[in-house]
Amino acid sequence: MSEKDFYQIIAEELGLRAIQVANTVELLDGGNTVPFIARYRKEMTGRLDEEQIRAIQERIKYLRMLEERKATILKSIEEQGKLTPELKARIESTLKLQELEDLYLPYRPKKRTRATIARERGLEPLAEMILKQDIESGDPQELAQPFVNPEKEVPDVEAALAGARDIVAETVSDDADVRKRIRSLVQRDGIVHSEARDPAKRSDYETYYDYSEPVRRIVPHRILAINRGEREKFLKVYIEVDEQKCIQAIEKMYIKNPRCIFLPHLKEAIRDGFKRLVFPAIEREVRAELTERADAHAIQVFARNLKQLLLQPPVRNKIIMGIDPGYRTGCKVAVIDETGKYLEGDTIYPHPPQNQVFEAKTILRRLIDRYQVDIIAIGNGTASRETEMLVAELIREIRESGGREVYYTIVNEAGASVYSASRVAKEEFPDLDASMRGNISIARRLMDPLAELVKIDPKHIGVGLYQHDVNQKKLGEALHAVVESAVNQVGVDVNTASASLLKYISGLTARTAENIVKYRDAHGKFRNREQLKEVPGIGDIAFQQAAGFLRIPDGDNPLDNTSIHPESYEATWKLLKKFGIEKAPEEWRHLRQRIQGENGELASLAEEIGVGVPTLEDILLNLEKPGRDPRDEMPRPIFRSDVLKMEDLREGMILKGTVRNVVDFGAFVDIGVKRDGLVHVSEMGEKYVRNPHEVVSVGDVITVKVIGIDLERGRIQLSMKV
Repeated sequence: MSEKDFYQIIAEELGLRAIQVANTVELLDGGNTVPFIARYRKEMTGRLDEEQIRAIQERIKYLRMLEERKATILKSIEEQGKLTPELKARIESTLKLQELEDLYLPYRPKKRTRATIARERGLEPLAEMILKQDIESGDPQELAQPFVNPEKEVPDVEAALAGARDIVAETVSDDADVRKRIRSLVQRDGIVHSEARDPAKRSDYETYYDYSEPVRRIVPHRILAINRGEREKFLKVYIEVDEQKCIQAIEKMYIKNPRCIFLPHLKEAIRDGFKRLVFPAIEREVRAELTERADAHAIQVFARNLKQLLLQPPVRNKIIMGIDPGYRTGCKVAVIDETGKYLEGDTIYPHPPQNQVFEAKTILRRLIDRYQVDIIAIGNGTASRETEMLVAELIREIRESGGREVYYTIVNEAGASVYSASRVAKEEFPDLDASMRGNISIARRLMDPLAELVKIDPKHIGVGLYQHDVNQKKLGEALHAVVESAVNQVGVDVNTASASLLKYISGLTARTAENIVKYRDAHGKFRNREQLKEVPGIGDIAFQQAAGFLRIPDGDNPLDNTSIHPESYEATWKLLKKFGIEKAPEEWRHLRQRIQGENGELASLAEEIGVGVPTLEDILLNLEKPGRDPRDEMPRPIFRSDVLKMEDLREGMILKGTVRNVVDFGAFVDIGVKRDGLVHVSEMGEKYVRNPHEVVSVGDVITVKVIGIDLERGRIQLSMKV
């Protein structure tokens, strides 16, 4: 197939035009990044978003790999002298790797099998007699007699017929059409069944100790749970099928002459081929396919949750105290200023075994008064709720004594310990021990979640579903793409961003990101985007990819604090000059009204200034809000001043909560007690909800009603049907 054929195939699959696919592939092949293409090449792609561009990227990669594999297989079969025009046509037309491998199976070099040994013993002609079904009279035993040869380990007629049946069984097993038919039956009618290896043994998998569900209906999180139970040796898992129905399907394909004297042997070979060769292979394939589909779904869930977490709004212009709760080693405390600079830290021991509550409050109050702390960010790990009660009590005492207004919030601390021991953390705080670095990270996560979370391997951020069970390479690639997307969607201040953040910018690498920081340290702040070209490693291509995502507030050129790309500056100044507001940035926000007031038609205006309509629309959006941060439109975190205990909950209570995680069966919501409550998918709306992600996202602040409390198990059931 040609590349042009690929474009048409992808276009039909994704509901796009072939020209959109062709242009997108051309841009990707040219080394352009997905964020750059989505933001700055809308005219070429027809306004495709990042998700569509990545789908094209994945599909073209698959089809090209498939084409390479076809070439290898065709060459192999041709060298064997077995390539027929019909087989060649089938290989060239297939669009699935599995079907391609099925076609190649009869010609693939094999290990020694029962059929191989039978062929070595000269039994292939006898197998051909069974398969051709031409002979309608005589005795199979007499026809098999000439193949008896003790020297070749064929001592009698039965051995000869058994060897011939082995050859027939393998022939049936290697038939691509047979495999396709059985695969279809297993996918349509198969039942996934799991059972306990030891029913008396307690485990987290007791739900699956005797569990069955159709292959076509089993949902991803159950597949992953069953797989894990099997891997941990608690479960036996297999697929059940109607054997007779499958065997009859193969017989229908192979039995051409019911009067053939070899019919019983053909049927026996088909049955043996199905049970010994075809079904075990198809069962492995179908389970692998279910796992792959479950992996893809789990990765998608993780990616979606991660992006929402990364795009949580920053808490600007506040002095923040971070507390990393703990029992034996105490609670680590750190205060940071509005820029994230570490001011002071300490350790308090308010919980068992020390129980130094008074001393702890004294230390916290001293830090609050000394640095005028506005918000306290408490990590959600061990001793989190006990620490929350202490902080809420202290806040009440401060308020009652006429002190300043202080609030607290709970922050997801997943991955903080990973960060605290990392090279990045050691470089940032070489004089602090690892335990103290973690609570600085907690405080900074509230100040600017994106800037802080990019320092951690996204797999450790903990907003997924079975993330340790899925394909780690694919998970890593997907999560890297999410972080890249989020960072570029927001953009970064090139004069304050860390190398950890800069390395995710389109066109930059870890090395060029570090070079930007070194250049900044040596030469001071960047005054304009053009200066980036002076940084070692940033040539014309890297500059083109990166420039639009790097902001310079208070620089020489006010356009450098927007996502307008330098390649569109000339057109932007031309537009501003046309309306007489070139030198007045405070007037830029009124430009769209000016255009509409003059009945300005965007297509003709875009043509006049030399850009496409999508680029003009982006220019106008940026001129309306220079330095716009898309995160500011997201819901703010909930700041509390008092604590709610689980024992305080009553069914029917209406509360505000923050969505912490979204999974297939619902959402976990922090309502300010020790445990997150679960809003089951059935409680998300009056109408049927198929996908929780269509209703809520990580970070959403929602109103919920308490509908169930299990103090013994620490479970809270919530409803959004308020």
